[in-house]
Amino acid sequence: MQNLSITQVDTAKVSVIQDFKEITKMRLALSVVFSSVAGYLLGVDTISWSTLVLLAIGGYFMVGASNAFNQIIERDLDVLMDRTKNRPIPSGRMTVNTAFIIAAVFTISGISVLYFINPQTAMFGAISIFIYVSLYTPLKTKTPLSVFVGAIPGAIPFMLGWVAATNDFGIEPGTLFMIQFFWQFPHFWAIGWFLFDDYKKGGFFMLPTGKRDKSTATQIVIYTVWTVATSLIPVFGVTGKLYITPISGVLILILGVFLLRYAIRLYKVRDAKTAKQLMLASVSYITLLQIIYVADKFIRAWI
Repeated sequence: MQNLSITQVDTAKVSVIQDFKEITKMRLALSVVFSSVAGYLLGVDTISWSTLVLLAIGGYFMVGASNAFNQIIERDLDVLMDRTKNRPIPSGRMTVNTAFIIAAVFTISGISVLYFINPQTAMFGAISIFIYVSLYTPLKTKTPLSVFVGAIPGAIPFMLGWVAATNDFGIEPGTLFMIQFFWQFPHFWAIGWFLFDDYKKGGFFMLPTGKRDKSTATQIVIYTVWTVATSLIPVFGVTGKLYITPISGVLILILGVFLLRYAIRLYKVRDAKTAKQLMLASVSYITLLQIIYVADKFIRAWI
């Protein structure tokens, strides 16, 4: 009986941890933290490890808070969709009050931690939560323009790192913002495409035309081109201290060609499988882009 009790306790602990990871969307939060750290490394002259830790912790809190509030608001719709019905709240494993406490604590903690870095970083973090929760979330069931609104908080992390490093907002973090802003569209429209039927159950409007048609596919191709073009701007030395060498520019262009290839393929075949491939390609693109940007800076510093 004692062994059984220990097993039950261990299982309960695992369940609580798993629910915490789901309510804060841990994988998404960590990818956002990665973007913020990349932005910080691009902007900083001398790395402050304490600031880097604060940025990572504060960034996770902010994203976790946004996701928890989102799941509270959408709990009745999450029940209707296969991909979300087993989330902590709709499944009944977590109460709304518990989720709200997590969201509130994360919000206060996140803003406070980022404020220790500098006020501007805290301000942009707070703006991100506000737009995601108060504008993007309710608009998802109203209009496809929700993706445009959601692209704003989605693009903040990359630039947030630069602001954390410099306590300044200028052309450099503005460029980082634009790169990740345009990237949001092919990424989320690809998700909206291959999860179209499931989103439809919850009444979400994620595609620009509301349909998986040629017009939507055309817009995906256009925004993919814009994403790649914006990513190459720092090669030309017009974005202040944010600069990448032509070699890195070629690498980014190669990544962009692969991304565009999937976007064009979706335009041609218009199926869920290709849309999912585009989504995965877009994740690889933004991750490798950030690695190339950071590597380019530090390689130039060592040479």
